[in-house]
Amino acid sequence: EVHIVESGGGLVQAGGSLRLSCVASGFVYDDHAVGWFRQAPGKEREGISCIRDRDGSTAYADSVKGRFTISSDISKNTVYLQMNNLKPGATGVYFCAEAYKWLGGGWGLEPNYDCWGKGTQVTVAS
Repeated sequence: EVHIVESGGGLVQAGGSLRLSCVASGFVYDDHAVGWFRQAPGKEREGISCIRDRDGSTAYADSVKGRFTISSDISKNTVYLQMNNLKPGATGVYFCAEAYKWLGGGWGLEPNYDCWGKGTQVTVAS
């Protein structure tokens, strides 16, 4: 079973940047996907971005396109989420999750993921 730990959250001013990290340990499935989700206060968790392990294909929610970048370092079993020009609406807990297969158009759906981290808090001050 894969164990996931997120880090890199914190308090940042609007317009600032943060880089989140997601480290996965344990058995890693071939052609798996790693996604980032955000849960804002009082709202449901939403998919932010996803990356495919096999070829580095990426996907983004419309709300973060052009500002967030997902990347991976296979040698470190780590996936990063670089977040630039953060807006107050980006405040929330950010979760990393792994799917044991590539999800295609279903990357933003929670039930498609097999293993979740406990999240890291991001607070964007206006």
